[in-house]
Amino acid sequence: METKQLGNTGVYVSTIGLGAMPMSLSNRPPESQSINVIQRALELGVTFIDTADSYCRDETDKHHNERLIHKALQSYNGDTSNVMVATKGGLMRPNGSWTRNGNPNHLRETIRISFEALGGNKPIDLWQYHAPDPDYTIEESLTPVKEAVTAGIIRFVGVSNFSVEQIKRARDVVDIVSVQNQYNPWQRQPEFDGVLEYCETEGLTFLPWSPFGGSRRHENLQDIPAIAQLAKTKGVSVYSIVLAWLLAKSPCILPIPGASKISSIEDSVRAVDLQLSEQEVQIIDRETAS
Repeated sequence: METKQLGNTGVYVSTIGLGAMPMSLSNRPPESQSINVIQRALELGVTFIDTADSYCRDETDKHHNERLIHKALQSYNGDTSNVMVATKGGLMRPNGSWTRNGNPNHLRETIRISFEALGGNKPIDLWQYHAPDPDYTIEESLTPVKEAVTAGIIRFVGVSNFSVEQIKRARDVVDIVSVQNQYNPWQRQPEFDGVLEYCETEGLTFLPWSPFGGSRRHENLQDIPAIAQLAKTKGVSVYSIVLAWLLAKSPCILPIPGASKISSIEDSVRAVDLQLSEQEVQIIDRETAS
C-alpha cells in the first residue's frame, strides 16, 4: 500500500483509508462481520480509519463505531502501532436524525468519551470538528479542542464541512492538519469554492466524504458513461475508477470510502494501482460538471 503524509505532520498513512460509518448505522451488519472488514483492511495495508462519535443508530447508541474499531484493533493479530483512527465530534443523533452541537461543554465531554471509547491509553490520533454550529463561534467551539491537545488527549486536529474562511478562523485557535468535506462526481464544490486549492497550498490533507455519492446514489455511478466505459475498458469496478479519479485530482486527497463488506474494501484498495491519464480525468470532469 502506498502512503502519503497527513498534512505536514511527518506522519504517513495509507493512500486510501477506510470509512467505518456503514458499520454502525441502523442497517448495520453483524458485529463479527464488521470486525472482519476492519481487520481485512489492516491486512491490505490500510492504516487510516475514519469514524465519529455520531456513527450510531441514535443518541442511546453514541460512540458505537469508535468502540467497534477499538475492539477490532485490540483483537487483531498483526501490528497496529501505525494505524491512525480519525474520529469526529459535534453532531447529535436524536431519534436517528442529524443535528449540530458546537456547545463547548458538549464537545469537551464527547472528546473525553471518544478518548475512552478508543482505548484511553493514548491520545486520539485525529479529532475533527464535524460541522460548524451557527449557535456558537468557531473560536468558542474549538477552545475545548485546544485544551484537549494541550492535555495530551488529542494528537492532531481536523475540521469537516468548513469553508476556506472558517478553516482560517479554526487555524487561529488550534493547528489544523486536515479538512473533510463532501466530494464526489455529483458534488464537486471543493474544486470551485477554494477549499481544495487552499488545502494544497497550505499542506492540509483533504478527506472527501461520501466519495461514491452515499447510499442513495452510489449505484448510479454506472449511469455516468465515462466512468462506466473506463471501468469496462480497464476491467475494474466503477468504484475503483472514482477513487482513482479523486486521487488524480490532487496530491492532498486521501479518499475514505465506506465499507461494510470485505469485498468492498478489497475493491477500494485496488484503486491505488490504477492510474488515470489526464485525458481520462478530463472526460470524467466534463460529464460530471454541474
